[in-house]
Amino acid sequence: MRALLEDMKSGRVAAYDVPAPELQPGGILVRTAFSAISSGTEKATVEAGRKSLLGKAMARPDLVKQVLEYAQSNGIAAARQKVQARLDTLSALGYSCSGLVLEASTAGFQPGDRVACAGGGYASHCEINFVPANLAVAVPDNVGLEAAALTTIGAIAVQGVRQANVTFGETVAVIGVGLVGVLAIQVLRAAGCRVIAIDVSSERAAQATSFGAQLGLSTSDPGLAGAVASFSRYGVDAALITAATKSAEPLELAAKLLRDRGRISVIGDVGMGVSRANMYGKEISLAMSRSYGPGRYDPRYEEGGQDYPIGFVRWTERRNMEAFLDLLSSGSLQVEALLAHRFSVEEGEKAYAAVVGGAYTAVIDYHASGADYHASGDMRPAAKARSPIAVQTPEKEQVRVGCIGAGGFARGIIFPHLRSSAGVVLEAVATSTGAAAVSASTGFGFNHAQAPSELLDNPNVDAVFILTRHNSHASYVKNALERGKCVFVEKPLAIDREQLEMVRTAYAKGMAEKGSAFLMVGFNRRFSPLTEKVTSFFAGRTEPMLVHIRCNAGFIARENWVQDPEGGGRIVGELCHFVDWARAVVGCSMQRLTAAALPDAGRYNRDNVTVTISFADGSVANLVYVANGDRTVAKEYFEVFCGNSVARVDDFKTVYLSRGGKTETVKGKQDKGHRRELELTVDAMKHGKEAPIPFAELIEVTEATFAVEEAIRTQRTVSLDEGRVFGENAVDRG
Repeated sequence: MRALLEDMKSGRVAAYDVPAPELQPGGILVRTAFSAISSGTEKATVEAGRKSLLGKAMARPDLVKQVLEYAQSNGIAAARQKVQARLDTLSALGYSCSGLVLEASTAGFQPGDRVACAGGGYASHCEINFVPANLAVAVPDNVGLEAAALTTIGAIAVQGVRQANVTFGETVAVIGVGLVGVLAIQVLRAAGCRVIAIDVSSERAAQATSFGAQLGLSTSDPGLAGAVASFSRYGVDAALITAATKSAEPLELAAKLLRDRGRISVIGDVGMGVSRANMYGKEISLAMSRSYGPGRYDPRYEEGGQDYPIGFVRWTERRNMEAFLDLLSSGSLQVEALLAHRFSVEEGEKAYAAVVGGAYTAVIDYHASGADYHASGDMRPAAKARSPIAVQTPEKEQVRVGCIGAGGFARGIIFPHLRSSAGVVLEAVATSTGAAAVSASTGFGFNHAQAPSELLDNPNVDAVFILTRHNSHASYVKNALERGKCVFVEKPLAIDREQLEMVRTAYAKGMAEKGSAFLMVGFNRRFSPLTEKVTSFFAGRTEPMLVHIRCNAGFIARENWVQDPEGGGRIVGELCHFVDWARAVVGCSMQRLTAAALPDAGRYNRDNVTVTISFADGSVANLVYVANGDRTVAKEYFEVFCGNSVARVDDFKTVYLSRGGKTETVKGKQDKGHRRELELTVDAMKHGKEAPIPFAELIEVTEATFAVEEAIRTQRTVSLDEGRVFGENAVDRG
């Protein structure tokens, strides 16, 4: 299918062939009819992309700060590589579209339904989109799909009006009358308000009267204050700020025009440095309008499908979308004039040029794109004929790799290492949306960009590297093992015991039917050169070890997907690294563990944890994993005590080996073992060896992370070898 993508380095927009997305649980596949370009967000995105590297940095000082913090923790080279990986990408554009449902995996939708869709990464400028259920709404029969393509942008205007708490008969000033501004004007008129349009452009201000404003004024008009006072009689009741500027002048202007105890609703990206005198003197209320309503930026709502109870949240983002469509259906909104600029997907660059040049919006028409729709009535665009992939015999000592997932870690760490590995052929890459797959294919030289199911069935893929979100790992591992592929999966292997059993069964089946199965998990830290020095230092030990590990992991908001129960949480998803490190250094099986966590206090999510693990040889490991520390302190620190000797590893940059009153110090660049891990994995794949970490250890470490959660929940010791909880009234887990 065709999609509009932006080159993040140059800012150029062009149409690309990308794999169509696959239907996922809790959503719908939509054949796009029209998508609308936002003259605010998308225009700013493209303009920022066209800046020089210095210009990009000046435009986003927040990102520069993040890069500097990353460099402080991980080194300049790693930070440079991370930035370069981000720039060398193609990014999907768009967040407001309409079309017809192709397939549904959620209640409330049927194939053929007319829908309007929202969300960056979902309602993209693509011929086919996967959209979660809460980001799609039915389009009334009397509303055209072209007008419905504006629904998401219209919902932003609707939410801004709601945040202003306007009532019938009030006078409202809309400051900044681009696309969102003129839609807000019409929404306000439908609500019975008297509207003043104000803009830096006198032409835009005048045009706003054709969209329903009763008065249009330029900010440069010397008679602005008088005209507003005359029209409003008592001063403006509320102001909507829909401008886009770093200056706080729009807020200052609103404060001057508002009556006593007036209200401001900020929709646009504007400077917030308004003077206290103007705000305080009139006791003005200031409200921020968060995009298209409650639910926005909440993954549990947008991706997980969890709705908010209507008795507590009347107007969610989905209900705001419905409200906008109802206004279109009733004739209260007239948007035909906004739809004058129409382009095919092949003309995407011209479409963005029109918006940058001053058009309110530009509509991408997928019927006009030259797509050949099936005469049989099938709503899917006819796929361009692809040459079938010829089955090829791999060369000696060669492994042909397919990667599922192309996020920041994959692009910054895994792909560069694989590309530089001798004997590795980058055969295919797949992602859930397709755009990221094409980006990775272009940037790293993969032979094919495919959908995940296509990659798994690709006969020329010998090994599958799974680099997706945590909750999808086990399913991909199972499917790859069942197809006889070698598998490397980033941690964790599974996020619950049901998933782990699914993996265990697939592995056992492969061993029984084919006599072999290859599975490796990305526990890289055990392969660090400094870890190897520690294990060598204690080689031949005759007494148990005491291992202490401290990870200053840093804060991650509870709303992040990692923290979500379906994401596995940080214990299963991150603490597993340190359980594995202890397992590797001690070198024998774990028997039991205890764990405790600080109260979450509404801020954390069981990510301030201490764990004590007992091993079969009497060794003990103490793990401290915290999210409440300061990021300027090194992230990871390891200590091992044994036989009157001490080894210390400081953030994988320095190791101190102390014995007999002398200390050997080894310093170098930070190396967490990724390269060595991949070298060993690829070598094993090429030569038919066993994976670098035995399968039994992968299962043991994964089970231990589940046991940590269980120990915290029950406040009891958990036995790992017998699979039960110890304590008063303890019950066998079975």
